Amino acid sequence: MAGGEMTPRQKMISLMYLVFIAMLALNMSKEVLSAFGILNEKLEVANRAADVRNGDLLTQLGEKATEQPKTYASLKKKADEIKALSTDFNTYIEKLKAEFLKDASKEENGKYAYEALDKGDAIDEYWFSGDKYTAKGDEFVKKINDYAKNVNKVLANDLPDIQKEVVERFNTRDIKANDGAKKLYLDYHYKGFPLIASITKLTQLQADIKMTESDVMSAMFQGSLKRAASLSAFEAIVVPEKSTFFSGEAVKGKIILGKKDPNLKAHRVTVNGATLPESAMQAGQTLFSFGAGSVGEHDITGKFEFKEGDSIVSIAIKGNYVVVPKPNSATISADKMNVVYRGVKNPMTISFAGISDSDVSASAPGLSKTAQSGKYMLDVTTLKSRELKINVTGKLPNNSGVVTDNKVFRVKDIPAPQGSIRGETGTIKGPKSSLEASTIGAVLEDFDFELGLSVSGFNIKIPGQPTIVVTGNKLDARSKSALARAGKGEQITISEIKANLVGGSGYKLKKTSPVIYEITN
Repeated sequence: MAGGEMTPRQKMISLMYLVFIAMLALNMSKEVLSAFGILNEKLEVANRAADVRNGDLLTQLGEKATEQPKTYASLKKKADEIKALSTDFNTYIEKLKAEFLKDASKEENGKYAYEALDKGDAIDEYWFSGDKYTAKGDEFVKKINDYAKNVNKVLANDLPDIQKEVVERFNTRDIKANDGAKKLYLDYHYKGFPLIASITKLTQLQADIKMTESDVMSAMFQGSLKRAASLSAFEAIVVPEKSTFFSGEAVKGKIILGKKDPNLKAHRVTVNGATLPESAMQAGQTLFSFGAGSVGEHDITGKFEFKEGDSIVSIAIKGNYVVVPKPNSATISADKMNVVYRGVKNPMTISFAGISDSDVSASAPGLSKTAQSGKYMLDVTTLKSRELKINVTGKLPNNSGVVTDNKVFRVKDIPAPQGSIRGETGTIKGPKSSLEASTIGAVLEDFDFELGLSVSGFNIKIPGQPTIVVTGNKLDARSKSALARAGKGEQITISEIKANLVGGSGYKLKKTSPVIYEITN
């Protein structure tokens, strides 16, 4: 990196080393070495505490990303990337320290003998070759530069103040010494110094890494919280007492902010062009009331105004409501058709517009309510009349009265079934063998209800032979014997088919139409 004047931090470090050299001159080297060792211990303790704090911040950021992905997911991704960069660089430095201390002796308490770490030969040989860096020295400088560059790359255009600090915190430019000469970064900071002093500086570099992590995540939280707390991020929500109102009713409801704060009170609120009174503005919400207007959909517009510092922040109000006529007729419909049938369960839907199902009651012979809202079942099997009237009553909201209505339905019988062979009706052609194996049945053609029909007997008439009465739904031995004598082209009539509803409802079906079978061979 380019040369330049020393930063305050570099000046402080330079002063520390001047004091160190002066103390060496006063024959106090052992005490100084021990002081560096103690300082290194304290830095390592602080670094471990920083790891815990940074881990907690990352966990909290992860929880926020799960709860509010739009706000925090991208920040969590960046924090994870910076955490990975920091872990990699910190591990690299830790390995360097282990390499430099591999031959160092330890005391009984497990600590290094700091007073014996007075030689810096291990570092000098590792990083320097004369006045230049070794490959390992170049690698170390590149690691520092790459860390700062990659952190700022992750941050992109975010947190410019942090980015400046990162650049300064990890700069490796040449440094102008007190004698005016420029020295390489490693030369100035590490060459010729006692090993314990250099180890302490490496531990301080690790502290700078952890400080960078902390600065980034703290700034992310502060920025997000600041944006969340800003009134410009609030949204006005219109909450009417109900979504539909009758003509002549007062439209009542409230307007609340998306982030409701009990200590928040609007400076001014305007709804549909009218400024609401002071009494309408309460903690975090505003009450309103105005005439419903004509039938149809209506907008609710306006704005919240709040004082924020020396300025006024406006938040738009936008909502709507629907006005419907006061009900004077019920909605009564048959789910299947415009008539109801004997012998089946007729599903019905009965409701009053604008009235809750719990306040609607309906009555008619054979009518019963189901568990589903607005749904009824009508059974007119035993009803002799050709018509049925359903009466409906609805209680208006707010105990404002009742409304009634009725509707008359035609009551019809189930149409006559059609006889069938193999499920086919009318005139059917086929070999005698096919008829022998076929089932005689009955079907309700073009009928909206799915009803099961069973056949308990029928008559079979073969030309030139007497009619045979069969019990069941298949040809018996006598009818098969008669069929064997029938010739090609003869038409066999299946009549008097006894069809019944499956389930035994007791309803008697109309006479079943016959079915014709023409023999082909």
